[in-house]
Amino acid sequence: MSSSRSIVKMAEEEQRKKIPLVPENLLKKRKAYQALKATQAKQALLEKKQRKGKEFKFKRLEWFLHDAWRQQRDKVRLRRLEVKPHGLEVPDEHSLAFVVRIQRINGVSLTVQRTIARLRLKKIFSGVFFNVTPKTIKTLRVVEPYVTWGFPNLKSVRELILKRGQAKVKNKIIPLTDNTVIEEHLGKFGVICLEDLIHEIAFPGKNFQVISRFLCPFHLSVARHATKNRVGFLKEVGSPGYRGERINQLIRQLN
Repeated sequence: MSSSRSIVKMAEEEQRKKIPLVPENLLKKRKAYQALKATQAKQALLEKKQRKGKEFKFKRLEWFLHDAWRQQRDKVRLRRLEVKPHGLEVPDEHSLAFVVRIQRINGVSLTVQRTIARLRLKKIFSGVFFNVTPKTIKTLRVVEPYVTWGFPNLKSVRELILKRGQAKVKNKIIPLTDNTVIEEHLGKFGVICLEDLIHEIAFPGKNFQVISRFLCPFHLSVARHATKNRVGFLKEVGSPGYRGERINQLIRQLN
């Protein structure tokens, strides 16, 4: 009796485990769809190989006029700086500054583009630390309409490095989450952990240039409504130029 019951149960379980049947027309549709997608993928790959060089982008006449106007404005502004270098005096109590690029540089003069590249601010809303000297103040005057800068406090430096700190090691950008990476590359300067790195940046010393170059530019976050309402977002960010200790408010806003 027990054996017969077990056989009945096994038969019932096999019936339950039967794979549901799929209609033949649905299988044909699936097979045809897969063949179509494979053909499209091959065609796209073939077109990509045949396409050579960059595609031509249409540019309106108004943009050429706008670029020419920006270049002329930069030439006049830089000429005035040479005649009347009314730059800011280097403050005694501040030796560290943080500069953020908040404007586009499409169509600006070559001098401005090279200065932006030298400051490593190739992307908009990216920022870097730098040591305040008469030479750096003069450099900032060249790109003043496109960047904003000020003096960050220790809290802002710590938050930026802990949240967005990255380093470029062997052409790879890695986050600063492991002290062994810091010790391996900056150990000869007495920097063996993240706290040492924060201290060296917040209070610049003789090795500040090397340590700041070890860090990648900080890519700050932008609000979601910035793409839809760019004018309103720029009003929230504020005007470019010098803003002193108010740079800490901008760091809190974009960090």
